[in-house]
Amino acid sequence: MTLLVDWFSDPAQWTGPAGIPTRVLEHVYYSLLALALSAAIAVPVGLLTGHTGVGGFLTTSLANFARALPTIGVLFLIVLLAGIGLVPVVCALVALAVPPILVNTHEGVRGVDARLKDAALGMGMRGREVLFKLELPVAAPLILLGMRTAAVQVIATATIAAYVGVGGLGRYIVDGQARQDLSMLLGGSVLVVGLAVLTTLLFAGLRRLLVAPGLRAEAAAAR
Repeated sequence: MTLLVDWFSDPAQWTGPAGIPTRVLEHVYYSLLALALSAAIAVPVGLLTGHTGVGGFLTTSLANFARALPTIGVLFLIVLLAGIGLVPVVCALVALAVPPILVNTHEGVRGVDARLKDAALGMGMRGREVLFKLELPVAAPLILLGMRTAAVQVIATATIAAYVGVGGLGRYIVDGQARQDLSMLLGGSVLVVGLAVLTTLLFAGLRRLLVAPGLRAEAAAAR
């Protein structure tokens, strides 16, 4: 504990390009970029396969297969193909984040009660209206859960950026190991954990804001 207090209380840790604010902003940038790209890919595909039922098995099978891929292995493979930089890092993080978002979006839409769909059709809704006015709101708790899972995984895994010469909080962990500096290693780990906790709290707030109370209660009862 003393090591951590000393490290965080050192003014040098809070200034310059290697300071905590800069490293946190770099880490948040990589994570947000990867999560945004993942959502842009996974949510539309999940909505389409969930709504139509076409390609659902293939899509979820591929997503589950991608979950088994080692992120660090994907990173170094892309580095070999594309070189060192931000692109390999983001590609590896996207490969990590797409599966939980895609599977949860697909399952959330597919899980909407058929009686609700029949009622919507009976009210004159068609195709896109059923998807966006009924299925998407009902599936929102599961979609947000997939987004939260992906976000936490991305934040924890974005430390790999340091292995290919990119910044972020992983620099503290990698450099701390290389220098055998336990305080730097622990400090970087605490910052990553703290960022993951804040992300979890943020998604809890989004859930309260975007999901109707009745759906929140139903989702909680299902768990």
